[in-house]
Amino acid sequence: MNYISQIINYVRKAQEIAAQHGFKNLLQPGLVKELVVADILGHEVHRTKHDADAYDPANPSRQFEYLSCFQVGTFQLDRVFKYPPDKRTKSLERIKRNAAIYCVVFDRQSPLDVLVIYEIPMPVMLAEADRKLDVSSNDISHLSFPIKWAQQCGKVVYSKPT
Repeated sequence: MNYISQIINYVRKAQEIAAQHGFKNLLQPGLVKELVVADILGHEVHRTKHDADAYDPANPSRQFEYLSCFQVGTFQLDRVFKYPPDKRTKSLERIKRNAAIYCVVFDRQSPLDVLVIYEIPMPVMLAEADRKLDVSSNDISHLSFPIKWAQQCGKVVYSKPT
């Protein structure tokens, strides 16, 4: 068996296991990383794309958003509206609905390994998103949050053992 067939067979098996637990498309963008983070934090991952990324299994109303990047990168919220006001409110709901936002740094050399996770309080993330939208010249923005900002505004809740 060549390496391509091996990879495909493992992915098929992983998809089979995922489907047994309600995940219809394991290869949906970001889902594998969400599963990795949820496993570390003890969260459950939402099965649909338009919900928050994860929730507390003991209290499903406590939802969480995961933003990730590699060591040299920024955390991003894509397609956040500045105008019109109703779309801005709806865009910011992606932050407000969460008990916390987790900024996760993955290892570029080993992309399934988490190096560090910062927990950002929702009001802090919301204030920074509002500030960034206010100064943006675009009606629709991709909001970037540098790792340094997460270090200053959040607390480390996981660090890869050395």
